[in-house]
Amino acid sequence: MKDNDLVYLKPNFVLEPLVASWYAWAQLISPVTSAMYMANRNIPIMSSYLMMPKAHAEAVKNPKMLGGPFIDYNGQCLEEIKDLLEKTKQETDLLAFAASIKELEGLLKQEANGDSMEELYKKIPEKLKGYVELVYDLNDQPSIRFFEALLYHSEFYREDLQTIQMYLVDNDDRPFVFSTPRIPQEGKIMLNLPFKSKAIDTLYSMLTVPASYSGLRSTLNIRAEDEALFQSFFTHEKPYTYERYTKEGIRTRYFGHACILVETKSCSILVDPVISYEYEAEVERLTYKDLPDEIDYVLITHNHQDHILIETILQLRHKVKQFIVPKSDGRSLQNGNLKTMLNQIGFKNVVEIDNLEQINIPDGKIHGIPFMGEHGDLDISCKSGYLVQLNNYKVMFLADSNNIENRLYEHLYKLYGSIDMLFIGMECEGAPMSWLYGPLRFQALEYKKDQKRRLNGSNYEKAMSIIHTLQCKNVFVYAMGAEPWIKYISSIKYTDESYAIVESDKLIAECGKLGITAERLFGTKELFVPTHQLN
Repeated sequence: MKDNDLVYLKPNFVLEPLVASWYAWAQLISPVTSAMYMANRNIPIMSSYLMMPKAHAEAVKNPKMLGGPFIDYNGQCLEEIKDLLEKTKQETDLLAFAASIKELEGLLKQEANGDSMEELYKKIPEKLKGYVELVYDLNDQPSIRFFEALLYHSEFYREDLQTIQMYLVDNDDRPFVFSTPRIPQEGKIMLNLPFKSKAIDTLYSMLTVPASYSGLRSTLNIRAEDEALFQSFFTHEKPYTYERYTKEGIRTRYFGHACILVETKSCSILVDPVISYEYEAEVERLTYKDLPDEIDYVLITHNHQDHILIETILQLRHKVKQFIVPKSDGRSLQNGNLKTMLNQIGFKNVVEIDNLEQINIPDGKIHGIPFMGEHGDLDISCKSGYLVQLNNYKVMFLADSNNIENRLYEHLYKLYGSIDMLFIGMECEGAPMSWLYGPLRFQALEYKKDQKRRLNGSNYEKAMSIIHTLQCKNVFVYAMGAEPWIKYISSIKYTDESYAIVESDKLIAECGKLGITAERLFGTKELFVPTHQLN
């Protein structure tokens, strides 16, 4: 490959974002939570692997254990994991920060009894002083309020721990990413590169626009021994040219899981982007080449890994005009501020939306819709459904909303009327609360309680109540994590007897009896709404 060659990036190129060698998601980026996950999740998983490598290897092979805290190196790479564990234990400031949070929580539990907490400020651990406020709720229950935005400017936000791993993928059989740290491997290049780097935008723009290979190689400081592998990520072959949607009406395209693209001739809206890479596969799907060259709005429903996937939004950053995220204050461990986090890693076009707020768009509006449940009963406001109104046609995205109180939708019906197209998640079993939020707790939740407090969406009865209440005309079950290219983040493998499949089958059958169009989406789907239905 000549130094002055203009090249394209191959469509099966993967850039994994990493924090301290672990696959990055929002909770590992925020300084308020990253130390807690390092201390209470990453270190225990690595320690367990070194003690019982064969047990981890067997657990990974067991379908019932998918998504569990097991390292997927087939009992091998013990020296590499040992080295990473020792390196992690040397992050004494971050680990002390996590210990300080636990210490302060214990102090409040013991001494905050409804009296003034002013004297307790003298006892706040040194590493937390000036970064927290001690507060009561109106029933004198104490808690810690974090100044999350300020912590991004402290020594506890470690941009130097951000790295990337680059490689090519050629099939859907990608291992589950959240429980296995990354170590150097053949066929992959690891670089120290902060997520805000403009080189990432340059790299991904090369999926459609050629750029200088030598310039990028120099910018990324590719080592001589990695040169041949780095060259293999690029091609001279011109990619498929996307044709912008210019017709009247609305085109809606399903990209898998909770990812939906809504297009009119005036605007494009992408919801919860998780995009498959392009390679030969049995299951048909849409990929990056099927996205507009410019995306007007990206909507994020909530701060779970399968709805805001850092790997995917880094691909899209250079082509998105505006990211819209749920509003939150970032004051508690479990309720981080997405806008602040995205700003810190290079996203400068992020707008928050609160419940019932609206954003004007060409030919319509985007409304923030209250989103209940699916978060293990934790106090989390960083979640939102969306109502996209184009002229008089209304499309609602409820993601994983669990309809635990149908009166909410009665109130919404009074405000917005009937819904033309509803997208509703029915992954109604869900993981226990501790699967995601356990590392942020200060004591383990009783097993029976943990099993009841699940990260689940609506079942048949709850989803049908929404459909009846909002008088929905078309219903699509989505966000099921069933596509094979989603498995690396969802760890879900359904059978015909799976609760979510049984419940969604019942819903589709019942909708059919009622004359309501209904379908459980899988792979890909394209829907058109003609002009006469918009008015």
